[in-house]
This record gives sequence, C-alpha cells and structure tokens, in this order.
Amino acid sequence: MSGCRNMKKKIQNALDNPNLQGALGRFADSYVDARARAYKGKDFEALRSQIADKKGSAAKRMEELAQQFKKNAEARGAKVYIAKTADDAKNYIRDLALANNVKQVIKSKSMASEEIYLNHFLEENGITAAESDLGEWIIQLAGESPSHMVMPAIHLTRAEVAEIFSKEVNERLSDDIPKLVKVARSELREKFLSADMGISGANIAVAETGTIIILTNEGNARLTTTLPPIHVALVGMEKLVEKFSDAGPIMECLPRSATAQQLTSYVTMITGPTPTALPDGTVQPKELHIVLMDNGRTKMKDDEIFNEALQCIRCASCLNVCPIYQLLGGHVFGSVYTGGIGTVLTAFFNNFEDAGELQNLCISCERCKEVCPGKVNIPKLILELRNRVVAKNGLPAGQKFLLNSLLPNRKLFHSMLKVASKAQKPFVKDKMVRHLPMFLAGLTEGRSLPALADKPFREQLNELGTVNSPKYKVGFFGGCLIDFVYPNLGRSVNKILKNMNMQLVYPLEQACCGVPASHMGAREAAANLAKQNIAAFEKAGVDYIVTACPTCTAALKHDYVSLLQEDKQWAKRAREFADKVEDFSNFVATQTDGGKTLALKSKDTTTVTYHDSCHLRRHLGIFEEPRQLIRAAGLDLKEMAWSDRCCGFGGSYTLRFPELSQPILQQKLANIKDSGAEIVAMDCPGCLMQIGGGLDKANSKQRAKHTVELLAERLND
Repeated sequence: MSGCRNMKKKIQNALDNPNLQGALGRFADSYVDARARAYKGKDFEALRSQIADKKGSAAKRMEELAQQFKKNAEARGAKVYIAKTADDAKNYIRDLALANNVKQVIKSKSMASEEIYLNHFLEENGITAAESDLGEWIIQLAGESPSHMVMPAIHLTRAEVAEIFSKEVNERLSDDIPKLVKVARSELREKFLSADMGISGANIAVAETGTIIILTNEGNARLTTTLPPIHVALVGMEKLVEKFSDAGPIMECLPRSATAQQLTSYVTMITGPTPTALPDGTVQPKELHIVLMDNGRTKMKDDEIFNEALQCIRCASCLNVCPIYQLLGGHVFGSVYTGGIGTVLTAFFNNFEDAGELQNLCISCERCKEVCPGKVNIPKLILELRNRVVAKNGLPAGQKFLLNSLLPNRKLFHSMLKVASKAQKPFVKDKMVRHLPMFLAGLTEGRSLPALADKPFREQLNELGTVNSPKYKVGFFGGCLIDFVYPNLGRSVNKILKNMNMQLVYPLEQACCGVPASHMGAREAAANLAKQNIAAFEKAGVDYIVTACPTCTAALKHDYVSLLQEDKQWAKRAREFADKVEDFSNFVATQTDGGKTLALKSKDTTTVTYHDSCHLRRHLGIFEEPRQLIRAAGLDLKEMAWSDRCCGFGGSYTLRFPELSQPILQQKLANIKDSGAEIVAMDCPGCLMQIGGGLDKANSKQRAKHTVELLAERLND
C-alpha cells in the first residue's frame, strides 16, 4: 500500500486547502504557549530522562516483559495473545468475534488497529466496527484516515464536520459545536448499547501487574471497555513497561505534550476482567482479551540505531511543532503514523519503501527533538533512513558526480563557479539576481538570490594583512557560501580576529563541510570530505578552528566524530580536530567576555531583531551569545515573535521543495516586519540568503545581516 505516490501532487493539494492551513496554523500558534503553561512547575528534562530510561530499558527486554505481562494478566483472568504479525492479530480478533457470533463492534481510539487496517478487515468478515472517539468517528464517516496521532480530525473545520454529520443523520445541521456533539452522543450511545464486542487500544501496559492504562478525554474508552460482554485491547509491544511506577512519568507527560493538558479527563486502569451489567439488568462474566502486537517492533528493537524510536509515547508533540506538518497536515505522509516519527514507524510497521520517500519531507530544523518527552532524536533517525535508502538504491548520476568529483576538488569547483559567475551577469543588479529564465525561474520565486562573488574569499587572503605576535592562530573554515557568495563575511571575521589580536589562517585545501552529502544519505562521500578537511587544518597547525556557519560548525564538531568513529586511522584525529572547533559568535563571546573587551563604538539607536538559525540553537545550543554581542555593540535588540522558527532554507530543501520553503519564509518575513526592527541579524549564511533574498524580493527597507557584519561595522578602526 503506497501513500507516497504522487507526493508532489498531494503537497500541492494540501497547500491549496485554506481550511487545512487555517486549522493547523491556529493550533500550532497556541500549542507552544499552552504546553509551556501545562509544564509550569514540572522539570521536563527530568521527566523525559526518566521516560527515555524506563522505555528504553523495557524495549530491550520486550519479549521477556511480554511474557511477564501475559503471566500476570492471565493470573487476573485475562486472556493474552502475543501476535507476531498484523495478520496474526487480525485473525485472532476475527476468530474470537466469529466464535461469539459478534456482529457489532464498538471501538475507542487505537492507532494499533489503524496500523493493521482492522476496521476494513472486520467489514470483509461481516462484522461492523464503529469508532466512538469523536475525531475517529468523524473521519470514519468521511471515509478518511487520521491526519494526526492524537487529534485525527484536526484538518477538518466545524462546517465540514457539520456537513459530514448532516449526511449521516439525513438532516441539515448547523456548525454549532455543542449541537454537533449532542448528535454524536445520541448516535453513538445506541452503538455502545448494541455492541457485542468493544475494542480499545492502551497507552501503557504494565508487566509487573498485567495492567493496561488508557488516557482519554471523552469517556468513550470507559464505555467501550465496560459495556460490551467482550473487551479486546489491541496493544503494541512498545507500550510495555516493567513496573507500575514506570507509568508515572509517562502519565505526567502524555497529556501535557499531546494537548497541553495537565491531566486527561479519564485515566482508566484495567487489571483483569470485571462482570458486565447488561441493559436488561442482569450481570454476566466479562471476557478480557489482550493482544500484544509485534508487527515489526522486535525488529526495531534489534536495530541498534532505530530502537530509540521505541521510547516514543505517541503524544505527537513532534507534529505539533513541525513546520512541514503545519503546512501539509498528515495525509501527505500517506500512512497511519504521520510526521517525522511517523516516517520512522512506517519503515518498520508498514513499508520501508514508503518511508524512504517520506523522509525527504523533513527539513531538519530539529524542533521535534526539543519537545520529545521520550528523548527520541527524530532528525538523526530520519538521516539514517536516508543512508539506508541510498545504500539500497544508490545515488542518481548527477549527485554522484557532485559529491564524489566536484565538491572535494576545490579547483574544479572554483573553475565551474567562475563560469557561472560570468554567465549570471545579465541577470545581476546591485549584487542580486531577481529573475532567471526558463526552468530556472522558480529559483527566484518569492526571493532574490545573491550573486556569486567576482572574487572568492580564497583569492582575497593576501589583502587581509597579518597580526604581530598573535595571541592565537585561528583556522577559519569558510564553507561554500562564505567562500564563493559572501566573501565579505570572511573579511569581517578577519577584522574581528585582528581586533582580538588573533591571526586568521585559511587552509586552501579545505573543501565542502560534507553536510550536503550527509543529507543526501551519501555517508562515504561525507566521510571523505571530513578527512580532507581534517588533514588541511592539521597541516595548518592552528590553535582553534572557527566557522561563521553553524551548519558547518555542527558538521565539523559533531558529525565528523560520528562519521569516522569506526575508522582506526581517523577516529582519534576527528576527535582532536572537533575539540578545536567553535562557532564564531560563541568563540568571540567567550574570548571577549560577551563582547565587552572588543573595541566597539558607543551606543547607537539602530534597532536589530535576531533570527535563531536551527543548527545554531538546537544542534549547538547557542542562542544567548549572539544577542550578547549585539547588545555589546550598542545596538537596540528587539525580539521578534517565533525567533526560533525555521526560515525555510534547509540547504537543498529550498530547491527540492520550493512550494514548502516559500510559505515558511513568508511567515518569517511577517514576524520580522512586525518586530519593527531596521535590521534582522543571524549567524547562518544560508538563512542570510533565504531571508535577505525574501526581504529584497518584497522591496522591504529592513536589511538582513550576519552578526559578524554588525560587529565588524561597530569596531573602532
């Protein structure tokens, strides 16, 4: 089953749906503040560490805990079936239903049942299944799949829900929410009373006691699990925890992270069956069947990288902050599980080929990693998916040439850019390219592009001067954009270092940092670039290595160590190299007491707002230091709303998905405009290209500048 075909068409359909954009945008804007209020007084980092520890430990012992759960639940009267596959789970439930002459099933929300398309399977066997969670019932009536793991109908407006309900009850209904809820209650109550079997999921399964725990807001799970004479709980094996006390931090975080509630309206704990009171007043014994489903979970457990995903508690907070999900909703992802974590789960629970295509949607902003209560590093797992897709399918010929022949060879790369810089001249005005012809026209849609520099930074080195008796020799890693597009940033770095009595050293053998190769899944090409750069700076014999690009910094400081950790010849060299690497703003702030010892001009009235680049803030944890420097430079810092939201650049993402990059950029430009600042500062050349180009295209008077430019301009000559 492929939900990935025609992805571009699905993306455009989603972008053309104003109702979808409005609903997701309003929720995303309110979620962050509401979540912060819900966690007030709680130590989120401590809670997520406990969850990661307990869930990670339970995942490693998944089969053992399943057997322990079975033993303890059956001692309380439940029947436990461990289903290896989706078919095993479906067949068990079907056989149970047929053996008991079940015709009507009532269900409460269960992503595990969605995962195996249980409703459809039951229908094929003559059994009617009705969803009772309001959101699930709405999408069942609409004939759709969930678009969110917690709020399955979040993509629909109340007018659309009224239309769906009107068809169901054959009566024209208004979009008054209380009246719609009353209709749903009336329709569903009859289904609860007439159901022969109730099917639920579970949020937690406790091996120590054989208890399942269900957190809901509507009370439908209580009715599903208590009214029908047979209750089947379909539970993924990743929901197992060892001890009852292990459930505590999960119950603390799940409602806070999912819907920004301190507690759900209902917390149901079931340990063994209890008798059922029937509508005629009689009481009869109840059957409780618990299906613990594997369906790829033990395979994930055995994978030393992807087993981290089993720490997920299905709160969907990663979706709630994902800029791509906020534009598209869940249906573009094609499977039951949506967003970044959904892509990973799809690879193991449904189809690796589908996940291989879906991983391209991730823009790598890492916002999801920040809020995950299970401490799942989703961007890392997405990157690994890319690696495995490339390992299986290989790279297209053009990408192979780029990564293996062009990027490592600076002379060849330089020669080709020289040709490009001449070819661009008919389209350049004021150092910007605002229009391109034919198939290149899309590159300048919504933003202008900076022109390639006439003279790259590497050809300006003899103009930089030297420092007598420097305090340190500082190696400067320029990266592709500073070297060939923004050489003025390199000159600013040199000016600041000279002010600090330090000598800039620029090894000409340095190449691309390797991030484009990593993001394409070409691990070997990235490793080769890492070795080339390490060797170049070792030869230069520098005290520190700085960059003015946080993406490059993250690669040099963290990725190289990971890429080369298994290489006996290079692992130690990579660590020693990484120890010297620092992002330039952080380096200056540290070496100059937040800019206080720089020879800066006196206070100025210029207003500046600051954009946090994703890699600087989330990968390197640096966000206060650039602000310190801006204040030290005497500039008036005015914070914009959502300063830490992605600008939509994402390296090659802006070329592969311009239709997604552009709306994210427009949101960022609106926030910059609303700040009223004269200048927006940032520390990433990629963000500078995206935001600066957007401001230019919009004919804005606001200007985009790198922090190093601001600092260099404020230095006394």
